Amino acid sequence: MEALIFGVIASSALVIGAVVGARVQLPKRVLAVMLAFAAGALITALSFELFEDAYEHGGIWRAALGLIVGAVVFTVLSAWLDRVARGGRPEEHGSEKLDPDAAASDRAASAASRSGAAGLALLAAVTLDGVPENVALGVSLGEGTGGLALLAAIFVSNFPEALVGSASMRAQGRSQTFILGTWLACAALLTVAVVVGAGPLSGADPETISLPLAFAAGAVLASLADTLMPEAYEKGGPTVALATTAGFVLSFVLATL
Repeated sequence: MEALIFGVIASSALVIGAVVGARVQLPKRVLAVMLAFAAGALITALSFELFEDAYEHGGIWRAALGLIVGAVVFTVLSAWLDRVARGGRPEEHGSEKLDPDAAASDRAASAASRSGAAGLALLAAVTLDGVPENVALGVSLGEGTGGLALLAAIFVSNFPEALVGSASMRAQGRSQTFILGTWLACAALLTVAVVVGAGPLSGADPETISLPLAFAAGAVLASLADTLMPEAYEKGGPTVALATTAGFVLSFVLATL
């Protein structure tokens, strides 16, 4: 029951952020700053929780292999999501000379598609990062080592990630039913991960969870370089550097309390 309560609290930030992002029209610069803040929090997670734990539990070769596989899988997934967001349309570089109005329309559609792809990529990153992170939260509860600091760090990073992700999906034209449904499913999955961590995995061999942790770290790292940070900079400019720093520092402080 304690693990279930912790899981619901941690995942509730995803639902709250998704509701706000789906219903409130925020300025693009504000969204960019929040996306950069979330990116900074993810840097903390992959560096000091996911990959470091994978290395300590399974050694450098197991951790490195999992990191590479996670990065490759996310990169392939991101490319596929990008094609889906564009509707499979090839880019027509000469269309602007033939029809300026059509070219402008295509550019607007392309920008919306990239934004929607960023939302789906952020959802994937939150899921891939959140499952092992929430399992770790459950394991800490099962071992009786607390978990309040990790709970706070997860909650703080989940809210802006879900808000920006749902806002990006809405910019692509996704319905509120689709947006809230996908983030609710993600929240339910992460809640189950906490319960599983507190139960079956609380006494598992450390090497058992080494590869999943490293895989998640690689996927998150690829998502930062491929989608999240470029998207933040495109919409927010140089100010996102400070927001990224703030997200990293706050997440690190919460994780080390």
